[in-house]
Amino acid sequence: MDNETIQYDCFRGCTVVRDADSGEACCTYREGCCKLEAHNWLKGNEDASNPDLFEVRFKNTRKGIYRNDSGQNIKVGDMVIVEAASGHDLGIVTLSGPVVFRQMKCKGVPADGEFRKIYRKARQNDIEKWQLAIAREQETMIAARRIAAELGLDMKIGDVEFQGDGTKAIFYYIADGRVDFRQLIKVFADEFRIRIEMKQIGARQEAGLIGGLGVCGRELCCTNYVTTFKSISTSVARCQDLSLNPQKLAGQCGKLKCCLNYEVATYQDAQSRIPRVSGPLEFEDGPAWLRKTDILRERMYFSYEKGSDAVLYPLDAAEVREIIQMNRNGIKPESLKSEPEPSAPEFVTAVGDDSISRFDRPRRGKSRNRGRRDRGGAGKAGK
Repeated sequence: MDNETIQYDCFRGCTVVRDADSGEACCTYREGCCKLEAHNWLKGNEDASNPDLFEVRFKNTRKGIYRNDSGQNIKVGDMVIVEAASGHDLGIVTLSGPVVFRQMKCKGVPADGEFRKIYRKARQNDIEKWQLAIAREQETMIAARRIAAELGLDMKIGDVEFQGDGTKAIFYYIADGRVDFRQLIKVFADEFRIRIEMKQIGARQEAGLIGGLGVCGRELCCTNYVTTFKSISTSVARCQDLSLNPQKLAGQCGKLKCCLNYEVATYQDAQSRIPRVSGPLEFEDGPAWLRKTDILRERMYFSYEKGSDAVLYPLDAAEVREIIQMNRNGIKPESLKSEPEPSAPEFVTAVGDDSISRFDRPRRGKSRNRGRRDRGGAGKAGK
């Protein structure tokens, strides 16, 4: 198969290959491109309680649980025609078996609720109509943004998703306040000749729809597995002793990174065992000032010079608590200088590590070549 004929549709997690002779499109499920992918760790375990429930994926992060009423044998990777509010839609089956119930529990979907139906497997004409609808999405989004700007609406249209039968489109938009888009829907309906659905999303959800890589080098969490977004404040960064730099704390959505919440509980637990030092610790040879704190190691670094980090002496948090109690009782412990040798906190700087020439071979000096040329010139002159 010629690789040039393969089109990778990462928005829907499939590959599209067109036959060179007939021009028909053949779509294949590609698991690696699927957003909000859930690994089927219960694969091979059959659950006879309700085997007809399947997870069906559409564009980007939109998924749903559907019941198979077709009587056909449905498996993961099949293109299926499913029930929609109006008409029908085309999606890809991504999960089956008992792990579907785990996903329903995670997303708060009741097991005894009403589920939309899977009508049948998609035929070739369904796939062709689906591909024609997908081809209209980009130009529709550009035209929709232009129309919204002409109407003076304070909103941003982030994505457009066409239904599988091409009769309806979902317009995902971002707005700070309430938007009256009744006139906008009329213009859209006249312009695109389809049914319109407006769906408001947040900045974090938009980042999940678009996708990308974070500064950690991994796929964005909102694209990979995060489905519920919790509020994040700068107090979370202060708790972890992070620099309050908006450029480093903000993600691609412009909001504070979701990963700031991951280790807060660990830091809060460690901080509960670290005493609060409001002044210097009194020793026999003078006061020692707190300069740095390693929260996770529960280690505190003190210096005899109030504004200098040249020589730091580490103390465990438990020792600092004992010294504070001794100072309250009027007792001064021995000097910190009696320790074997002071050690600095293991803070490693990355300055210079990103130099693009650090792997280049050192260039040889020109003095040796210049000397050879001089000796050669002198020899020739002597001759």
